[in-house]
Amino acid sequence: MTSYVSRGMRFLHPDFDESRLFSGIQIASTGGIALISGDASVRQSILMLLTTTPGERVMRPDYGCNLRQLVFSPNDATTHGLAIFYVRRAITRWEPRVEILFLDAVAGVDDPERMDIRLEYRLRRTGHRESLVIPVFMAEDVS
Repeated sequence: MTSYVSRGMRFLHPDFDESRLFSGIQIASTGGIALISGDASVRQSILMLLTTTPGERVMRPDYGCNLRQLVFSPNDATTHGLAIFYVRRAITRWEPRVEILFLDAVAGVDDPERMDIRLEYRLRRTGHRESLVIPVFMAEDVS
């Protein structure tokens, strides 16, 4: 019996991947669409989930995370709590391949207009642990 390996199209996210010149779906050297599999596929799916606003996908209007709603909120404990709630709800609903081990949101250490969401998760299939830091840039306070 063969075990299931998750696969998807490889893309570079302009906010998280090093090469920001060529974001989007990647092309393989053979000319076809490059694929990604395993743990990297799950990481990519989480990034896509957390950066998609509900309503963006026509056929799945509930898919996504409401983090963009917080952009004009103050970078304080209340906003951090909402960010944690939104991320936990989105991952629990849309990413059954992972178990959240740690989730926190804090103001950026060197940039007070940035909120850092720290996520540590375990892949259910392999038990492998991964971590991500998702920066959310808050709008400058104009008051």
